[in-house]
Formats: sequence, C-alpha cells, structure tokens
Amino acid sequence: MTQGPIKPEILHTELIAKSRLFQIEQIHLKFSNGVERQYERMRGSGRGAVMVVPIHQGNMLLAREYAAGTDNYELGFPKGLIDPGETAEQAANRELQEEIGFGSHKLTLLKELSLAPGYFSSKMQVFIAEDLFPSRLEGDEPEPIEVIPWKLTAWQSLLDTADFSESRSVSALFLAQQYLASKL
Repeated sequence: MTQGPIKPEILHTELIAKSRLFQIEQIHLKFSNGVERQYERMRGSGRGAVMVVPIHQGNMLLAREYAAGTDNYELGFPKGLIDPGETAEQAANRELQEEIGFGSHKLTLLKELSLAPGYFSSKMQVFIAEDLFPSRLEGDEPEPIEVIPWKLTAWQSLLDTADFSESRSVSALFLAQQYLASKL
C-alpha cells in the first residue's frame, strides 16, 4: 500500500479580516520538505450548506434569484446554509419550501462537494428531491424567487443558458442526471 503525501504542519494561524459574513485567516505552514509558506483562507462557519435538485412532474424546478457577487439574476437550484440544530436533510427540505414552495417526501444525498478547497473549508451536500408536495415556508429572501420548471429530457439545453453558470448548480445537474440514469 502506498503512503500519501504528509500534510504540512500548521505553525500559526491568525485572523486578519472579519466581516458580517466572512472571516479570513492567515496560516503559516511548514511542509514535509522544510519549505514554509503563508496561505490565506476563509474560515468556515462549520454549519455546512445544502443544494437540492427538485424533480416534479417530469421537470427540474430551478430558482432565479439575484446574486450580489455577479450583480445579475442567476438560475440555479435551491440552496442555503444548514441552521444550528438541523440535519442536512432537514435543511434541504426547509430550503425547498422557502425557495420554491414544495417539500419532499424523498431526499437522496448525491454527493458532498468542496466549494473551493484551496481557500475555503466549507462543504455542500447535494440532494435530489422526489415525491414533492406543495408547502411554503417564509424565507429570508428580500423578494419573491421566480421558479422555473425545466424538462428533465431537455437537461443539456440548460448548460447553454447564460444565467445558469454557477459551478455548484452545474455539478448538481450532472450528479442528478447520473442518479436518474442509474434508476432506468
């Protein structure tokens, strides 16, 4: 059995910037070959996040909402942070109800994704939601989210849509298609 690389030793960490949403820390590392480097990373909240691909009546249900990072309305799957005390499954079901007005009787975990492992420690769990039922919860969005049904059979055309560009949603789309194909 081959041994993998030896993780660098963390010599020191320091919080160098903080906002309402983000904390940036500098880490001083010493690698196994003796080389020392300083890296910066965003410190995660430890809560984790979820994204859900909802399937209803032959459609995927997408959400179009404003994204401050791109200053555009983006098309993607419902997503959000896991609240304290919630499981990932509970958070996924809550986000569905807040963002698209449906709950799910069947949530299946597709994969846990790293968001940007070179800079960010947080993970996102991607689910597929089936057996949906109407149910709405009040969310924290400042305006109503537009729900866009997209035919499952036309999933590849979603990739050509300019406002469907978030890498997590693209990954979730491929994971959902792989899952659905395995059920045939």
